[in-house]
Amino acid sequence: MAQHSQTAWQRVQVRLTERGWLTADFAVQRGWTVAAGHRPRAEWLVIRRNSEGDRSYTLLNAPPDTPQACLIVWSCRRYFTERTFEDAKTEIGWDEFQAQKYRAWEHHLALTAAALWFVAQTKWVWAQSYTRDPALAHQLEVEVLPALSTANVRALLKAVLPLPQLTPTEAMDLVITHLIHRARSTSSRLKSQEKPQDSS
Repeated sequence: MAQHSQTAWQRVQVRLTERGWLTADFAVQRGWTVAAGHRPRAEWLVIRRNSEGDRSYTLLNAPPDTPQACLIVWSCRRYFTERTFEDAKTEIGWDEFQAQKYRAWEHHLALTAAALWFVAQTKWVWAQSYTRDPALAHQLEVEVLPALSTANVRALLKAVLPLPQLTPTEAMDLVITHLIHRARSTSSRLKSQEKPQDSS
């Protein structure tokens, strides 16, 4: 990307976290991106520099008259998307699935999305019903009390919906039932493959 002006940094409070205000230095540049087989395109480059000096870069295709403050806010929204993916993997089990067919993966993705939506609704209802007490925050010497997390919701669900404890005999019967169903499914599939094709 070609830049055509000197970088001017500005300190911005990104968001209020449980550890206080997250701040970073931002610089916004207008430049051109060039990709093979495509015309050059004018875009915004938002550069973010944290307190350790590490930098991250975000390209935005917003109009030329977009205020820099808006560009900086938009570039910070990526955190929430990444946080959602991380919660889906670590708490909902999105990364623990293996499938041989695309439709099975679609089903798992749909269930993961539904679980994330349920968790988001639960967190929102909790925040509306139980406001965080400023006196408690002062007592604990923190700026912001923690909000309900995805891990909290999962722990609550595990507490109210305990998994049944199987005896060894029940576990063996369950495995045998699954194996029989799989054997029948395999047999049915093999029989359908052996049927002669209609040549007419």
